[in-house]
Amino acid sequence: MAVKKGTMVRAVRETLDNSLEASASDSRFPSYIFETKGEVVDLNGDYALIKFGQMPAPNVWLRIDQIEEFK
Repeated sequence: MAVKKGTMVRAVRETLDNSLEASASDSRFPSYIFETKGEVVDLNGDYALIKFGQMPAPNVWLRIDQIEEFK
């Protein structure tokens, strides 16, 4: 998937569970990152900053292989 700013995405549970990011923080990810759409607001190397705007939630950095386009 070609990720660019403005792309609407969601997290992929299979790639996020047991990842380095999961072991480095609380592995109880909120359900909204898998169920609702977020917007890519910035890119840095292999990571994308995702903003979930439908609710008051912090922006989240995820690896590009841990997200998929929201259809």
